[in-house]
Amino acid sequence: MELNLDVPSPLQYFSSLVQSDEHFPLLEAAISLAQDEYPDLDVQQVLGDVDQLLARLKRRLPADASSLQKLRLLNQFFFHDLNFGGNVNDYYDPDNSYLNAVLKTRRGIPITLAVLWLELAGGLGLNARGVAFPGHFMVKINLPKGQVVIDPFTGQSLSREELSERLEPFKQKSSLDDEFEMPIGLYLQSAPPREIISRMLRNLKEIHKTQEDWQRLIAVEDRLIVLQPDAWPEYRDRGLAWAVQGQPARAVPDLEKYLAQAEDAQDLDAVALRLAQLRDQAS
Repeated sequence: MELNLDVPSPLQYFSSLVQSDEHFPLLEAAISLAQDEYPDLDVQQVLGDVDQLLARLKRRLPADASSLQKLRLLNQFFFHDLNFGGNVNDYYDPDNSYLNAVLKTRRGIPITLAVLWLELAGGLGLNARGVAFPGHFMVKINLPKGQVVIDPFTGQSLSREELSERLEPFKQKSSLDDEFEMPIGLYLQSAPPREIISRMLRNLKEIHKTQEDWQRLIAVEDRLIVLQPDAWPEYRDRGLAWAVQGQPARAVPDLEKYLAQAEDAQDLDAVALRLAQLRDQAS
C-alpha cells in the first residue's frame, strides 16, 4: 500500500497557520515567511532554537522575580548578552525580514526583532504586545506601575516626549493639523498578530518593488491575499506584477477582481485601461 505523504507547499502551510485569529501562532507564521527564499527551511528547527533561548533566559530568573526584574533581565539578555539589534548597515536587505537569518546574524529590522523579543517576553509571563507605530514598529509592556514602550531596534525605552518627537515627521507628511491633535495613546494600541504579519509582508513587498523583483513580489502578494482576502489593492498589485512578467492570462483575473470590489478607488480608469490591453494580449 502506498502512503500519500504530500508535503504542503509553503503557501498551503502558511494558509493553515493564519486561518483563525483566535489561535494565531505569530512566531511560527513569521518564521514561515522565509520559506519562499529558503525552500529547505525547517520551521520547527527555528522554533526550537527560540525555545532554547527562552530556556537559557529562564535559568537566570530568580523564582520570585517581579515583572520589572523580568523585563530588565530580558533586555539584558536580548540586547546585550545576545547582542540583538538593528541592521543599520543594510536596512533593506530582505534577510532582515526572515527570522532564521535574524537569529543567525542577530541583526534585523524593528518588527522582526520585536517578534523574537515578544516570544521571549511571553515565555516569561510578561504582558507584552507589539505596537504598529508609524514608520517604526515598537513593543510595549504593562507593569504594575505603568506602561513601558521599547524600541526593539535599540532596546531603548521611550518617554512620551520621545514618542511625540518621533511622531512629528509622520504628522507633517500626513498634514495632520495641530487643531486635531490625536492623543499619543492612539498610536500605541496593540497590533494583533495578523496585522504584524501583514506589516512584515508589506516591508518585503516594498523591497521587491523597489528592486523590480516581480517574481518575489508575486510570492509576497500570494501570502498577503491568503492573510487578508479582502485587501483588494493586493489583487491589483499582483495582477500588475503578472503583467510585467508577461503573463496576461494570470494578470486579468486579479485586475477584474480589483475593479469589481474597489468601487471608490481613484485609479479605476487606469486599471480598466490596463485590463483591456491585457485581455487583448491574452486572447
